[in-house]
Amino acid sequence: MTFEVDLFVIGGGSGGVRAGRVAAETGARVMLAEADRMGGTCVIRGCVPKKLMVFASGYAQSAREAADYGWQIELGGLDWPRFRDRLDGELARLEGIYTANLRKSGVQIVPERATLADPHTVELASGRRVTARHILVATGGRPFKPDMTPGIEHAIVSDDVFHLPALPKRLLIVGGGYIACEFACIFNGMGSQVTQFYRGAQILRGFDDECRGHLAELIRGRGVDLRLGTDVQWIERRADGLRVKAYDGMEATFDVVLYATGRKPNTAGLGLEQAGVKLGRWGEVAVDRFSQTSVPSIYAVGDVTDRVNLTPVAIREGAAFVETVFRANPTPVDHETIPSAVFTQPEYGAVGLTEEQAREQEEIEVYCAAFRPMQGAFIGREERVLFKLIVSRATRRVLGCHIIAPGAGEMIQLAGIAVKLGATKEDFDRTVAVHPTMAEELVLMKTPVRTA
Repeated sequence: MTFEVDLFVIGGGSGGVRAGRVAAETGARVMLAEADRMGGTCVIRGCVPKKLMVFASGYAQSAREAADYGWQIELGGLDWPRFRDRLDGELARLEGIYTANLRKSGVQIVPERATLADPHTVELASGRRVTARHILVATGGRPFKPDMTPGIEHAIVSDDVFHLPALPKRLLIVGGGYIACEFACIFNGMGSQVTQFYRGAQILRGFDDECRGHLAELIRGRGVDLRLGTDVQWIERRADGLRVKAYDGMEATFDVVLYATGRKPNTAGLGLEQAGVKLGRWGEVAVDRFSQTSVPSIYAVGDVTDRVNLTPVAIREGAAFVETVFRANPTPVDHETIPSAVFTQPEYGAVGLTEEQAREQEEIEVYCAAFRPMQGAFIGREERVLFKLIVSRATRRVLGCHIIAPGAGEMIQLAGIAVKLGATKEDFDRTVAVHPTMAEELVLMKTPVRTA
């Protein structure tokens, strides 16, 4: 059979763009369809704009600390329209770079929605059909908002945050995952009065329990009204804002209600099942370790597979797909020991196993230190950072590393290399400390606080 292209990519996010560009560099004929903006969740409505908001939200705290150090500072409020407009300009610049790099590599870009007609045919919104030897689904995910709550239509999701006309004075965030916690800290830092509801017993389910509790207290200490074990009963629009009733009896009025209650794979209406592609319980595309679906000609990478939903992972999956299919070098993606960071204030960086996960596998030692860092202690700040290592008693390997501190995301990237290489506790001990730093605690903890 003769095909019009060697690869058709559906989705212009990080994974799809990397796969399309690298495949084209091998000489393959590549076409990529994106119905929205190029760059996907990360560039347009996720990692990049959110991190810029993290930066913006941190300056008020920095200014207060600078004043305590002796600087003469007058702090006003955040000019939200100015920041938002500058943010829009930066995202447009990055989108242009993504588009230019694709075209430079020889990828044909189609600004239309694409769906599957059969295992080798893609149908565009215009009605045009394109045949492809291989099809890569990289459509990412979308925010999930439960529809059973009365008045839920008045709430926004994370995609809407970047387009708010004004900075909300009173904000309710519903959810306890990393997106909810990050936005709680962001808007709190920007000057909003933030309340956060989470129906569970503790935020950040799936992370280390001790770290979850420590971070929850720090978030409260920064001014977020974090309320656990409760959820929204109803929302009503009134003249003075959105009236919310919680299951714990609380009633309050907010300017904005933001639901950050998870994300779901973007597979609805793509024609995947009709083409024979197997989907999982939540609509995710089921793939093997080479990102191949149940249909040999169709592959999928990124959040649409719901494996590890992180941008660098999607990029790795896209590159591995090209190695496997276009370079005849079967390359599975290594999803083990992936460092990650929650960009709260302060940040939480983690790599490897939690204490709970490690205990289920083998006997462990836990090393932990919580202390006031020099920069804050000097001006009377009570906030404590936390450093934690989980060590195998049998092999002495460091199984997990957890850091809650300013700059934890930067620190965990470096610690992640050591953990990935299989460094032992003694390897950490033999490393000379960089003094005075917070990170030196990683190599100074000598006595376990507990064994299990």
